[in-house]
Amino acid sequence: MSSWRHDSLRASSSDPLPVVIIGNGPSGICLSYLLSGYIPYVKPGAVHPHPLLQRKLTEAPGVSILDQDLEYLSEGLEGRSQSPVALLFDALLRPDTDFGGSLDSVLSWKRQKDRAIPHLVLGRNLPGGAWHSIEGSMVTLSQGQWMSLPDLQVKDWMRKKCRGLRNSRATAGDIAHYYRDYVIKKGLSHNFVSGAVVTAVEWAKSEHCSPEAQAPSPLFQVTGYLTAKDHSRQPFSLWAHNVVLATGTFDSPAMLGIPGETLPFVHHELSALEAALRAGTVNPTSDPVLIVGAGLSAADAVLFARHYNIQVIHAFRRSVHDPGLVFNQLPKMLYPEYHKVQQMMRDQSILSPSPYEGYRSLPEHQPLLFKEDRQAVFQDPQGGQQLFGVSMVLVLIGSHPDLSYLPRAGADLAIDPSQPLSPKRNPIDVDPFTHESTQQEGLYALGPLAGDNFVRFVQGGALAAASSLLKKETRKPP
Repeated sequence: MSSWRHDSLRASSSDPLPVVIIGNGPSGICLSYLLSGYIPYVKPGAVHPHPLLQRKLTEAPGVSILDQDLEYLSEGLEGRSQSPVALLFDALLRPDTDFGGSLDSVLSWKRQKDRAIPHLVLGRNLPGGAWHSIEGSMVTLSQGQWMSLPDLQVKDWMRKKCRGLRNSRATAGDIAHYYRDYVIKKGLSHNFVSGAVVTAVEWAKSEHCSPEAQAPSPLFQVTGYLTAKDHSRQPFSLWAHNVVLATGTFDSPAMLGIPGETLPFVHHELSALEAALRAGTVNPTSDPVLIVGAGLSAADAVLFARHYNIQVIHAFRRSVHDPGLVFNQLPKMLYPEYHKVQQMMRDQSILSPSPYEGYRSLPEHQPLLFKEDRQAVFQDPQGGQQLFGVSMVLVLIGSHPDLSYLPRAGADLAIDPSQPLSPKRNPIDVDPFTHESTQQEGLYALGPLAGDNFVRFVQGGALAAASSLLKKETRKPP
């Protein structure tokens, strides 16, 4: 970390940074890459398979994508994201991937240091964010090629590491290592501060505005602390003209809200099962591990426990035939292990003989209470109560972003300010072509906070924000 960045974290600085990014996952990494002077251009002679997009790309030869009208370029594109710029950037990076093709990106990248915008990326973990907290052997939901960041394909990186993709997908450990390596290989390390916990972001109008400005520009104060290896805390305070929220959704696990959920044998992360296995407190002869949830995290826990011959009771409130279950939306050929869990959930319930030794499925069961003697009480579909003895409980029903550092936990920034902020149901309301908050100038949101939940599409938000921030820099008086 360069001296001015080091100093800016040691004490309050009266010299604001142009940009502070909170969160060092894929969104934050991609934005840092773009703000470091890496500028995307269409390759000379490149032909995009989408005819309308190809025609638009030929209208401004030699002009970088960041300097073009993103709304115009993205118009007419369709795909698996609601974000138009996400669809545009994905189409430029992976032109025919949705049709099973493997065409190279139509983009080339030029380093233009004079266009770099000074910035800091603050993260609790190493670069890669929450990917470092996921059990390393777990296979990613998305195809490996969709996890790639600009100008360094996951498949190429893995080939050099003598690693291979499993059924076109990578392990979480590989992806975490890839993101950390990406920051190093692209020369971005000096922008990143790990072990940084943000406790407050406050904003006010800047008193220092140019004569040409119509109104004072916003000024943000970002405060928090750095955690050292000895767990000591060093406070910091930063000022910034723009703040980008890119913290994802893995900060706070969702709770059932029932009695006994805080007992020591009840956990909300898969790592607790890993730790119990290592400590020997859970083994094949133990009472079953209760796994609550019907999402991919719960499925990962089932697969992990089955791998070690741990008995499992798997409880979930939906019917196995509910079309809203994520398993019912995944192609069987691409996700064979999740299809296996779905098959187990469907074929094995408390009402039928067990075709899977050591696994019991409890569909449409609502947890009511966890007792100190490690008993779990459920309400069954008929309204009766069922009691099960367990060794430990994993409640894996999703997670929420921790935006406690924002006024009212960010609720005023949501699409519906009267409801709690939720990445899936009520994300931060942003301009789709800049990703700047519609409620607060200078505040941006990327990734799940803005409604984009897959790495493949979060990069579009980074492109939109970078384009907006570069235009702001261009408008500044000399």
